Amino acid sequence: MSKSTVKQFAPFLVLVLVAVLALFTPSFPAFNDGGKYSAADIAWIIVATALVFLMTPGLAFFYGGMVHRKNVISTMIKSVVAAGVVSILWVFVGYSLCFGQSINGFIGNPSTHLFFKGVAAGAPWSLAPTIPLLLFALFQLMFAIITPGLVVGAVAERIRFTAFILFIAMFSLLVYAPIAHWTWHPDGFLFKMGVLDFAGGTVVHISAGCAALAGALVLKRRKSHMQHMEIPPANIPYVLIGTGLLWFGWFGFNAGSALGANSLSVGAFATTNTAAAAAGLSWMLFDVIRGKKPSVLGFCIGAVVGLVAITPAAGFVAIPQSIFIGVVAAIISNLASHFKSKSTVDDTLDVFPCHGIGGMVGMLMTGIFATKSVNSAGADGLFYGNAAFFLTQLKALVIVVVYSFVVSYGIFKFIGLILPLRVTEEEEELGLDASQHNEKYGRMPQQA
Repeated sequence: MSKSTVKQFAPFLVLVLVAVLALFTPSFPAFNDGGKYSAADIAWIIVATALVFLMTPGLAFFYGGMVHRKNVISTMIKSVVAAGVVSILWVFVGYSLCFGQSINGFIGNPSTHLFFKGVAAGAPWSLAPTIPLLLFALFQLMFAIITPGLVVGAVAERIRFTAFILFIAMFSLLVYAPIAHWTWHPDGFLFKMGVLDFAGGTVVHISAGCAALAGALVLKRRKSHMQHMEIPPANIPYVLIGTGLLWFGWFGFNAGSALGANSLSVGAFATTNTAAAAAGLSWMLFDVIRGKKPSVLGFCIGAVVGLVAITPAAGFVAIPQSIFIGVVAAIISNLASHFKSKSTVDDTLDVFPCHGIGGMVGMLMTGIFATKSVNSAGADGLFYGNAAFFLTQLKALVIVVVYSFVVSYGIFKFIGLILPLRVTEEEEELGLDASQHNEKYGRMPQQA
């Protein structure tokens, strides 16, 4: 069997192997309520879980509308396929690595919940005592799904589909799982440091943003980027639809992270909406004072940046401060996007300036504006006289930035050694929809 044939069959054979191993895993009964769970909390977290899942197709529309029309489908499927890859990995070993018995505060023991062993009928998660462990695991799965999907925007229009599938798997196991364990497991070392990340500023957005930067550097520039060609967005209404789905789903992302139908969930819902609104207006109006016209893209990108920035802070800051967070995050990300456009870094859809920088701003803003009056389990920030907590957030930010960038860079380099990482110049010119999937978006022009 040739090397190319082995590479062609390998992904399917791995899936079959996992399926066969699953046959020999003992069956576990569903959880027995026994009156210890809250029906209201269960109902809300089921809804929140579904809302977070909706963000993945929302992200696909958001990204798909901004690329060249010959790359719409290839961009959208890379986000959506993460739902398949990560879901299987999560049941197999991913949940164990994130939330299994801690190994020195760095990673979960992979055998703790292998194939969801002990999850269906297990005792509830210590920080979510009113919902079944299985529901907590499914809610966390949705965060794990969307995180590698965020990276798509930085490597769009030039990465091979098979290479990106492998990236999703390796990133989930080697980057996402450790950072989630450090931050959200009670025995994780960042958790013990007192780091606060309500819904994924470090775990999701900084990790994905730094991975995006690493991918852009390894893959190098597109031909159109080197020639300074302006690529018109394929479908701005897609971007608007995607923004609406993301904004809607983000209520589950942030308010659901309260892990119950309670006042904290309501507060997180309010700060999420307020920051998104403020950031959308901030980005659009900041463009106006820089001589541009108010645009749909500007408001949509700004709103998403606001959602990113409020994510780590949503359950720790008050509503008025969320306006400030949204406005400042949008300005900083807008400037970062502008400076990046003058550089040779080809981050196709500005994932690092929006998600990476936005997540960093959110973590630092949490260190400034967090207050125990909102969440007694949190901390008072710099604005309330606690400089030590701000420094804790800053240390966590540096640790996660360095780890996620270095490991992600290594992952992309490793994939490039065993698989063609980038499409050929001819395939790039033709478009990845046709060259990678033999499909096309709408009617293609005579010349791409």
